[in-house]
Amino acid sequence: MSGRADRTGAACVANGSAPDVDAADDRLGRAGALPPERVGQPATQDMGQQAVGTGHSGGQAGVPAGSGPGSADAMQAEGMGERHTHACVIGAGRIGEGIALAFALAGQTVALIDLKAREATAQLACFTALRQSLDEQLGSLHHAGLLSAAQCSEVLARIALVPLPQAAAALVGQSLVFEALPERLEVKREGLGWLGQHVHPDAIIASTTSTFRVSELAAMLPGPQRVLVAHWLNPAHLMPLVEISRSPASLDSAVQRLSDGLQAIGKVPVVCGPCAGFIVPRLQALVMNEAARMVEEGVASVADIDTAVRNGLGLRFSVLGALEFIDWGGGDTLYQASHYLSGELGERFAPAPRVQAHFHAGRNGLCDGAGFYDYHGVDTVHYRQQRLAAFVTRLEQMGLLPRIA
Repeated sequence: MSGRADRTGAACVANGSAPDVDAADDRLGRAGALPPERVGQPATQDMGQQAVGTGHSGGQAGVPAGSGPGSADAMQAEGMGERHTHACVIGAGRIGEGIALAFALAGQTVALIDLKAREATAQLACFTALRQSLDEQLGSLHHAGLLSAAQCSEVLARIALVPLPQAAAALVGQSLVFEALPERLEVKREGLGWLGQHVHPDAIIASTTSTFRVSELAAMLPGPQRVLVAHWLNPAHLMPLVEISRSPASLDSAVQRLSDGLQAIGKVPVVCGPCAGFIVPRLQALVMNEAARMVEEGVASVADIDTAVRNGLGLRFSVLGALEFIDWGGGDTLYQASHYLSGELGERFAPAPRVQAHFHAGRNGLCDGAGFYDYHGVDTVHYRQQRLAAFVTRLEQMGLLPRIA
């Protein structure tokens, strides 16, 4: 967390609103707001453990995943009945399981729907395997000391496994449906078309795709204004961030309702436009490819590069966001370093147009009172103290505090 504290005097606002943007920012971008826990205001706003002993080896469809085994006939006969769920997930793969667990861990009931037509025996085998997988994931949390065996059973009981014949009934009255089908366009088109025929016209449909643009998916069913992408990071039940991607047709109210639903289960939603790669995948693709290039070039060993990420890059960015770090260290430092690196390593390291614009406008971050965030009227001494305290906490958690004689 190198910075230049000597360059400033008085020091996604800790509690309250941040100051407005100054007029000089008009030619560089509009201002937004940092997260509530952050100080400052953005100066731009562009668009397997073993099972924990729940005692089941098979189960019924449309009933809690923790229920006992049942016959194939019972699986087809049992419906959702009066069991209303807080959310529905279409697609029982890895991401679908993770979303179901996220809701169930937060105390909410969820229907996990297998949209593939299967014979009774195959359906029983599918749900038995699915239940075992859910058991194993909860078992890992039990092993980590996060849940007791009894809590694992309670969480599992909140997840209803639903076969295709009962899927339409499970969707009645649902206001939030996650589509987590395989990443093949024809599968998405068929699944979303089916959803469009069975969900309420006002229900939000949030695809979990990591491949397709939301505008492309929204065109596949009626009511594109309520179609969004909710990109979860794996493991979905543990990672807090969910990226919401909206199209020009998306209603603000739909975005807000999805955001509220995610926050209700402890997730941290962020919003982006209909762009390839969203936010995190786009950033991490650059980092991972550059790490691979360094191995190819013999810059360092695989182990040392990963150690550098865990104990340096990743650790630092867990406290300061990438743009916040530019302001902390100085946009002029990034500008100069990028010019040097682009000359040595290629144009991919050239400073971004926004970095160049800030440099020439004298908006280099904390030292100038504005950069990507606006620090006018902010107690930056307190801000720095908050950030350093958070960093010390991270170091302590990882056993990496400096040795002090």
